[in-house]
Amino acid sequence: MKLPRRQFLQSAAMAAAFALASQTAWGQAYPARPVHVIVGFPGGSSQDIVARIVGQWLSERLRQPVVVDNRPGAGGNIAVEAVVNAPADGYMLLMTGPNNAVNATLYDNLKFNFIRDIEPVARIMSVPLVMEVNLSVPARTVPEFIAYAKANPGKINMASAGNGTAVHVSGELFKMMTGVDMVHVPYRGSPLAMTDLFGGQVQVIFDNMPGSIGYIRAGKLRPLAVTTATRSDLLPDIPPLGDFVPGYAASAWYGVGAPKSTPTEIIERLNREINSALADPAMKARLVDIGGTTLPGSPADLGRFIAEETEKWGKVVRFAGIKPE
Repeated sequence: MKLPRRQFLQSAAMAAAFALASQTAWGQAYPARPVHVIVGFPGGSSQDIVARIVGQWLSERLRQPVVVDNRPGAGGNIAVEAVVNAPADGYMLLMTGPNNAVNATLYDNLKFNFIRDIEPVARIMSVPLVMEVNLSVPARTVPEFIAYAKANPGKINMASAGNGTAVHVSGELFKMMTGVDMVHVPYRGSPLAMTDLFGGQVQVIFDNMPGSIGYIRAGKLRPLAVTTATRSDLLPDIPPLGDFVPGYAASAWYGVGAPKSTPTEIIERLNREINSALADPAMKARLVDIGGTTLPGSPADLGRFIAEETEKWGKVVRFAGIKPE
């Protein structure tokens, strides 16, 4: 039966109002149970450290447990798949980072399109990576290391947290720009790489600041440079790598994503809470203490940033011929 136009419009308006009210109520009721943050790297990795700091804040603000769930493997792709296939209800979130931007080019047959299938929620921070060596390496500066590497082609092992991670591509960028020949040795996360770096099985790593600063302070590693364009407040005596390799710049970054089609109200709630953490003096101090520069902003800001990073590191992957493990 065909409804009169006026009755049809009234029904449509009521349906739209009901849907809006339902979404609003859903957003206000969220969360009603624990929220899981999926991390694609092992416990003790930089992503894990940041996830636990922010997760503690979110737990207090959301009044629900926030559980950090480590699912390492395939350069973080296992974690992404878990979130892509999760219900779009805000109860399974993803720690995002440069590996997600790199993997878009590195892997030919991904079961997802990161930019299409992950909803940006919020940026958290960026950190320098640190070029650091085993204490037995006879180099105390970047020029000395380059000279040593060129005198020993193929004899220096460069560790990474896995193929396509920021730790890996930052080292490949160094190799590309200096012409040194080093053997890449991938690990399932930086903590495992550090064990062999201490033991001398590998000689150098370009590791994220949060995972390395404790070892540097304890004198277990020798930092040669930071990868950002300026010095880090945590390592003021360590020069930027770009001082010796003009144009070199790299950083790690952290953000939060959710399954595509997660309700806007939930995305906005999470974005608000994360930005409030970045503005809180105590929280900001914790992030700065591990070398972080906070990056407050909107979900759209994170989306644009991921697109830019995907393009940048795609060029490095193609140039260096990097392949998945």
